[in-house]
Amino acid sequence: MSQRRDELEGLTTEARNPRTKELDTVSTLEMVRMINDENRVLAQAVDGESEAIARAVDLTADRLKKGGRLIYIGAGTSGRLGVLDASECPPTFSMDPGQVVGIIAGGDRALRLPSENAEDKPETARADLAAVGVCDKDVVCGIAASGRTPYAAAGLQYAREKGAATLCITNNKNSLLGRYSDVAMEVDVGPEALTGSTRMKSGTAQKLVLNLLSTGVAVRLGKVYSNLMVDVKASNVKLNIRCLNILGEIFPDKTEEEFSAALAEAGGSVKLAAVILGRGLDAAGARQLLDRCGGYLRKALEEEV
Repeated sequence: MSQRRDELEGLTTEARNPRTKELDTVSTLEMVRMINDENRVLAQAVDGESEAIARAVDLTADRLKKGGRLIYIGAGTSGRLGVLDASECPPTFSMDPGQVVGIIAGGDRALRLPSENAEDKPETARADLAAVGVCDKDVVCGIAASGRTPYAAAGLQYAREKGAATLCITNNKNSLLGRYSDVAMEVDVGPEALTGSTRMKSGTAQKLVLNLLSTGVAVRLGKVYSNLMVDVKASNVKLNIRCLNILGEIFPDKTEEEFSAALAEAGGSVKLAAVILGRGLDAAGARQLLDRCGGYLRKALEEEV
């Protein structure tokens, strides 16, 4: 216990913040401003890891192109953020639900209820990864603010044993997770406004990195045209309107009636509808062209094929 206490006391994420020592004595408005002032460092801290994040994007995209998966593993807030990012990839990018996977210590119950002791059980990380069949095609990303959570560390060790590529997202430099990672994204945001509450700056920084990672991978996989989500599908009223707007951005000279007809023929797929409109093809021909272009809309619309 004393060794682990010493390890924690040396972490930036556990340090006491001198700027917020009067947190419980100031007015509510001053408290809000004091806490939010701490958030101003986040973008700059993430920017400091841009090169590592870019390497992680390229490594992950390459594995996914070859049939691999991106698997997030973590405990507590970090685990919840990984599950959140994984769950948002299918509706945003039409990724297969099994292509980006989120695993949290304690299982799905831990998404809603405290399961703090689950992070201290490294053997369950190995079992959880074995349950999803992690292999040498995959990328496993351990997430932990401290960079030393036993569950996440054991998960990365097991992933390496299975030949998977490994990443980590932490909020301490020179972390234990970094030692087990092919690419370490270590975003030091300084001490929390509320000492040790890593759901705050650390968690927000992790969410920023996760956004960059999964969005960057989607771009590299051809799921984005310009800055448009062309792999989104019209599965409800809001998304149908978004799909029509996306087609309107790509083809400003065409009408909403044409967009609706193309979307209907494409079964709600914006990307397929765009090829139908842009190349004057029926759905079958548009699908064949997209397949020949590897699913990249820009290539299907602009290159001679």
